[in-house]
Amino acid sequence: MTATCSGMRVCIDGESHEGVAIDVTGVAGEELVRAIRGQDASPRVDCPTPGPVHDHVSILPPASFDRRDALAAAARALGHESATRDELENARAELAALSPPPVDMRAVRRRVAEAGSEEERLRERVAELRGRLRARREMGADATAVEAKLDEATRQLSEAETERIAAEQALERAERAAREARDRRERCLKLEDRVANREREVRRDLAAAVWDRFRSAVRAVPGNATVGATPGEFDGDRLTAALAVARLAPLDAPVVVDGVDHVSGAGAAARLLDAPVIYTR
Repeated sequence: MTATCSGMRVCIDGESHEGVAIDVTGVAGEELVRAIRGQDASPRVDCPTPGPVHDHVSILPPASFDRRDALAAAARALGHESATRDELENARAELAALSPPPVDMRAVRRRVAEAGSEEERLRERVAELRGRLRARREMGADATAVEAKLDEATRQLSEAETERIAAEQALERAERAAREARDRRERCLKLEDRVANREREVRRDLAAAVWDRFRSAVRAVPGNATVGATPGEFDGDRLTAALAVARLAPLDAPVVVDGVDHVSGAGAAARLLDAPVIYTR
């Protein structure tokens, strides 16, 4: 293991090594990436916090690579902005504000049904007690107990009617809210399309802002690729594209170069990318 210059510290098996270009052996690239992100205690890598560009070039070769997203991240890191940015942020804010709350219609309808059933049961109970009271009075019998039961049933019926009315009103409000939610969902779908379109425009603008630098970087890194005059005109492998993005972007946290055959060691990789590098095999 060797080290050059200063910029980061890598601690493996009790050994500490500092520099901007460090060669290691016997450590998987994915482990080093987790350590750089502070997700693992061993090995330990002390370095600046990775920025958004590292999401794309944290390890080379990358398992996957979205060239346009990576170029957009690099452009932002270099201070570029898209004229569409404000439109995108406004659309996102409007979409977040329109997200409809859930409406549980089943619970509201169940409340109406239960209230109606209870009201009907008590109405039948009141009618029955009234009949019994009338019969006892016709016979001249004591009706005190029946009168008390009737008064209680009448009170319960009044409460049940109130509950049924309240449940029906709640159902009306819920149905109105559900209709409004459907309208908001339709608006949300349109806004989602608008957000997606603005996101594509922002990525296209940002990629265009650094395209000339990307073309130069592709010519400077190893690999076979053809780059046209406009973004999207790229014919090459993802490693070449990732190397070029890493070269043009300002990187403070180290890039892990994992056994790239045509880059011979950390020093060469650091000079190629103009970035701190941990090289592993």
